[in-house]
Amino acid sequence: MKSHKSHPLIVGTLILTITGLLSRIIGFFYRIYLSRLFGEEGMGIYQLLSPVLSISFSLTAAGYQTAISKLVAEQTATKKRPSLRPLAVGLSISLPLSLLCNLAVWQLADPIASHLLQEPRTASMLRILSFSIPLAAVHSCVNGYFYGIKKAGIPAVSQLLEQLARVGCVYIVSAFSISAGKAPSISIAVLGLTIGELLSMFFSIAAILPRMPGKACGAAGRLSSTLARPFKGSQNLYGRLLQMALPLTANRIVLNLLQSVESVSIPACLRLHGYDNVTALSVYGVLTGMAMPLIFFPNALTSSVSVLLLPVISESYVLGDMAAVRKAAVRTVKYCGAMGLCCMAGFVLLGKWAGTALFHSPLAGYFITTLGFICPFLYLDTTLSSILQGLGMAGRIFTMNALCLLIRLGFIFLAVPRFGIAGYLWGLLAGQLTLAVLYLACLYRFLRKH
Repeated sequence: MKSHKSHPLIVGTLILTITGLLSRIIGFFYRIYLSRLFGEEGMGIYQLLSPVLSISFSLTAAGYQTAISKLVAEQTATKKRPSLRPLAVGLSISLPLSLLCNLAVWQLADPIASHLLQEPRTASMLRILSFSIPLAAVHSCVNGYFYGIKKAGIPAVSQLLEQLARVGCVYIVSAFSISAGKAPSISIAVLGLTIGELLSMFFSIAAILPRMPGKACGAAGRLSSTLARPFKGSQNLYGRLLQMALPLTANRIVLNLLQSVESVSIPACLRLHGYDNVTALSVYGVLTGMAMPLIFFPNALTSSVSVLLLPVISESYVLGDMAAVRKAAVRTVKYCGAMGLCCMAGFVLLGKWAGTALFHSPLAGYFITTLGFICPFLYLDTTLSSILQGLGMAGRIFTMNALCLLIRLGFIFLAVPRFGIAGYLWGLLAGQLTLAVLYLACLYRFLRKH
């Protein structure tokens, strides 16, 4: 019985890890290509778009994907065949929200660029980015369904296709621009992101169509029939999904607003330290566009585990199998902690070499070496958050993450103007350490109580 339950997690983790590693390897070399194509300042400008992307995803998709996964996992635990109703309900809310968000970002691109991101050159990129929002919402909801039934192959392949389409688009368009004697614009990278989301959405829809009822009406008819289905006697399902999704969405929005303040404030506080605008953007670009992707590279494994832990923990908790919950939690802490310590040693010892050899940037090497110390806490936090989500502790997770971000913001506003970018690195370490301790304390109290 226990080995059967662990089987989907092991197989799903293996699938997600392999495709995740492939995707991250592609993305890693893609970052190197972008840094050499657009330079450090260009990478800094591109990274300024991340707050808009993360807030729009939080508003339109993230909470609904998790809620769909949790509802489907609960149905899988109590029924032989999970229903598509949670997916249809989630899409009927997420898709209209994403289209409204698409329109808002398109219309307000200029004020967002000038007043919020404090970089007018991002306006044209925001307009391109806006079209990726509904595409991401659809494929995220479909992925939530497949995570819920523990079929990780579809989300894994869609992730890989998205990365391949993104890189291929940027390479082809930039090569064409160079051959025409024109300097490629950083907007090409945003176009590649949108094309990647488009391809992954088409793949997700193609994967879910065979599971929809009806054969004679064709693919379009089955899709419209499934989307209309939640309006027929599913008021209770709407209530349950919104009860799960709204707190998650609110939490993600607040946290991403804090992260947005963090992202925008780093270049501003670096200017207070004495950097000019180009240097501030360059330092920010090296940190977020070169060093941090390398630090997050091993997180492919912990991210795979965390995605699949949520439905597994939810299913075990619904069935009252606390022994399975405890076993999964203990194994997660043990193996993710050990992996984090190994990665920390590697980054601390080889960070300077990696920055110079891979990015031709000694500054990137300094960042990699310093950020290596957060690895044990960073990788552990990813999986602990998923376990606590599966146990229904979304409110506590929000509070703990908000505290972590407030610590980092405190370091940005107080330490960065005085000590430069080193002040932000200290804040990252303090924040991740605090979050790990709080997560572990919360999980320990829950397991001890039950």
